Amino acid sequence: MGLKSTLPPRAGLAPRKRLCIALLLALQAAAVMAADTSPERDALLAQARQEHDAGKRVDALAHCQAILARWPTDRDAQALNVTLLTELGASTRAGELAARLDPAPGIAERFHLGADHVAQEIRWAEGEPADPAHPYAEADRAVTDARRLVDDPLLPAELRQRAEFDLLVALDRAGRADEAVSRYDALKARGVTLPPYAGRAVADALLVKRRPKEAAALYEDAIARDPGPYDVNESEPRIGLMYAYLESGQTRKAFATIDELAAKEPQWRRVPGMRLPLQNARKVDADLNAATLREYVDMPADAYARLEPMSREAPNNAQIRRELGMVELARGWPRRAQDDFNIAGTLDRRDVGAYIGEADAARVLNDYEGVDENLAMARTLADRNGRVDRAVKAWDRERGWQFDIGTEQGKGSSPDFGDRDGTTQATVASPLIDDHWRVLALARYSTADLPEGEVRRSRVGVGIRGYARGLEAYVQALPATDRYVGKTALEAGFDWAITDHWSWAADYSTAGEDTPLRAQYYGISAKTLDTAVTWRASELTQARVGLSRDRFSDGNERTGWLANAIQRLHTAPNLTLDGGIELGGSMNSETERPYFNPRRDYSYALTGRLENLLGQFYERSVTQRIDVAVGQYAEKGFATDWMATVRYGQTILAGPGFRFGWGLGWHNQPYDGRREHRFVLDLTMHWGE
Repeated sequence: MGLKSTLPPRAGLAPRKRLCIALLLALQAAAVMAADTSPERDALLAQARQEHDAGKRVDALAHCQAILARWPTDRDAQALNVTLLTELGASTRAGELAARLDPAPGIAERFHLGADHVAQEIRWAEGEPADPAHPYAEADRAVTDARRLVDDPLLPAELRQRAEFDLLVALDRAGRADEAVSRYDALKARGVTLPPYAGRAVADALLVKRRPKEAAALYEDAIARDPGPYDVNESEPRIGLMYAYLESGQTRKAFATIDELAAKEPQWRRVPGMRLPLQNARKVDADLNAATLREYVDMPADAYARLEPMSREAPNNAQIRRELGMVELARGWPRRAQDDFNIAGTLDRRDVGAYIGEADAARVLNDYEGVDENLAMARTLADRNGRVDRAVKAWDRERGWQFDIGTEQGKGSSPDFGDRDGTTQATVASPLIDDHWRVLALARYSTADLPEGEVRRSRVGVGIRGYARGLEAYVQALPATDRYVGKTALEAGFDWAITDHWSWAADYSTAGEDTPLRAQYYGISAKTLDTAVTWRASELTQARVGLSRDRFSDGNERTGWLANAIQRLHTAPNLTLDGGIELGGSMNSETERPYFNPRRDYSYALTGRLENLLGQFYERSVTQRIDVAVGQYAEKGFATDWMATVRYGQTILAGPGFRFGWGLGWHNQPYDGRREHRFVLDLTMHWGE
């Protein structure tokens, strides 16, 4: 076998030679082109990076896209493109492009991309939800993605801790205070110090969990390390600090914090490129919360004086309208409050507070039909909001069973009351029926040790109470169970709030409870009618005129009247001082009866009342009250002389819907020219709402 040559025949050398020359020329041309374009690419990339560093992300992205349009596989441009998209909020698209990078991103780079994605989801959660029926959907996605980072087994320890901080923020935004606080407690046990941005989020969660002292400490630390200014998407932590101070009983610090913030923030802010300044939203927030603080510490007039001009200046601001409604409700104007709540809800269909406010105003007006609807809407919009839960529970208590008992025990030298006397009344009301009715069970017991002997008056009965908008009415029957006056008391009455300022009340009984026990001892009863008209400008000023007519079974007819006016003299945080005047008199058609019945008598007194909060922790509080009245009493046929009344009492809120009260009083005035005194201990208890 002969050897074959591996060389091509001479005729085939020419085409191959020409191909090699073409390839060589092509490579040389490509090299020349690369040499020509590489400086242009480098210049564009350098410019994009400079713009990114200067914060001009949109311009940087435009140059980055120009590079990728000509060199689509440029790894540096692809990486910068991912970074810019993430920072501009397109984190989902950035994640998709990052997955295509070749070589793939390292662990640290993947983490930062994921962390930026979570941060963007948190920012989106602050805005209006895509589906109002699922307000936490965006925040829940942020929590899910943040948990995925935390649970990544490949994540280094230092990056895992950063992921844990981001998860705390996501949990706060998602209304998951329980988990946020639980994870914070675990980090604290490990000695981990939170960065300011995570500390602010945990402080928010601690407020929700009613740990205000710890929340205040975290706010203080976060503000000290990062005093601001803060990103436009972040809330001002000093507002949270104000609430932490307030809820931990540090009222002065709360005032100092919010008032300093409100004074520091300018009314307007200038934006580069705009000729006219814009209203500073942070100034509005500070002023709004300064007013809200005053409402919370029983200074509604001051709060109203701040909010009403703000509402006139910005009538389309739903938040201001809603808070104005809250203050109007506190001032005793439920109808006006309802109007503002309705406007706030129209301006912002997602304003949870507006729906709660409408429900509260309806409850004050006994207009119960729409309460469930408003609270259901509030729960739909913010089912994880503690305020909504508290409003729903308060409504459940109000429409549920109600129990009241009160007793008054007296001791003195009055022949009309006896050496000792006492009155006790208990009422049980059924749950609300069809939003308009309750069934009542009542019991009354009164006793006195008279000079003639002991006397008692006891009745047990049932009744019906009805409700309509602004109206409460009742009818009830209480048969006697004592041996003195065997007469059933048939009673009816109403209390009608005609407007936010005028009300009218009346009560009638065929055997009135106000009939003196001395008359009861002698078998005398009385049909009684009492009516009163009240004008109330606000919590600061009110006046009342009442008339009474008693027809005794012994033929005596008594007509009485009582008028008073009360004016607020001083208001401070959780403290009020009222002054007033009280005038009254009565006339009896018959004299020489066994009970006290002067032909005519008159009295006047100057009154004062001091009320202040001694301590409070959310629904638990202790309030004290001091009442003083000093004046003169004139009885026909006897000399005019002084009279005085002093009472000290406390009201104790032991928890939601559970209230106790006690008071100790002293009264001194002349009866038939003889000075008499009486000490009284009164006790009350209420369960329900």
